[in-house]
Amino acid sequence: MSALVFAIPSKGRLQEQALAFLADAGLTISQSRGTRDYAAKLSGVDNVTVALLSAVEIADELNAGRVHFGISGEDLLREHGQAAAERTLVVEKLGFGRANVVVAVPRAWIDVARMSDLDDVAASFRTRHHRRLRIATKYVNLTRDFFAGHGIGDYRVVESLGATEGAPAAGTAEAIVDITTTGTTLAANDLKVLDDGLILESQAVLAASLDAAWSDTARAAARLILERIAARALAKRAQIIRVRLDPGVEAALPALEHTLGAKLLSKSAGGEATVVIPDANLATAIAFLRAGGAQGTVTSERADYIFAPENPLFAKLQAKLA
Repeated sequence: MSALVFAIPSKGRLQEQALAFLADAGLTISQSRGTRDYAAKLSGVDNVTVALLSAVEIADELNAGRVHFGISGEDLLREHGQAAAERTLVVEKLGFGRANVVVAVPRAWIDVARMSDLDDVAASFRTRHHRRLRIATKYVNLTRDFFAGHGIGDYRVVESLGATEGAPAAGTAEAIVDITTTGTTLAANDLKVLDDGLILESQAVLAASLDAAWSDTARAAARLILERIAARALAKRAQIIRVRLDPGVEAALPALEHTLGAKLLSKSAGGEATVVIPDANLATAIAFLRAGGAQGTVTSERADYIFAPENPLFAKLQAKLA
């Protein structure tokens, strides 16, 4: 029996948001020896080992196949390159930890607004200074791929070990590739983002390693975790409708599913249908049912979880593992 290993951030805002996301889905993490403990337990799901690691370590461990699930930044996963992308699966984007990876240059470069302008600057820079334009960054692979996509090759990457945004002012680089949320830090260092310099809109993701040892035990635990997450997500964006199967209503249900994204959950022996409908389509769905022949009372309710017959997140994982 091989337990599923689930890595979550060990500290900071990302850990707080990850724990809140899991708790919202009924998956509570407890640290037996307090906040300094780097091992934890996941309540409600057996055969799961929780590892508390930095976001960078989680991306590394997913890439190496040493953990099954991990919550980390999409930017950190993508930095491992295309080969790594084939070894990991983004199961779900989580909607927090948002930041952009961007190309930024000194604000004083008034004639440089786009990547094509930076290409011109790089060519002239080498002619004048007899060396390549330096780009400071922690995102070496993302930078090289993005610059290659714009046909720029006359530059040199300087790997940043500290505050990347300070590199131009310190004279260790001419431009940077860095992550930003509001742009305030870039502006404070007299830098500007190029108009087409957005490399990646990143956020926290739940990712799975396709190279991990997926035993039957690990898959069963993954299924339970993903069922909780999928059921909570569906409950947040949809409601349950119950309607009596008056003449014409049952015939209208397939069209309701096709046109409004409804899903039939069940039909009772008493002649009642239970249907899930997206919030935005609730009023339209009721009108649709009335037009189809619904005469009795149609009720709707909000649920904490809606466990649909299909688990789209687990199906996504299973397809990749297969």
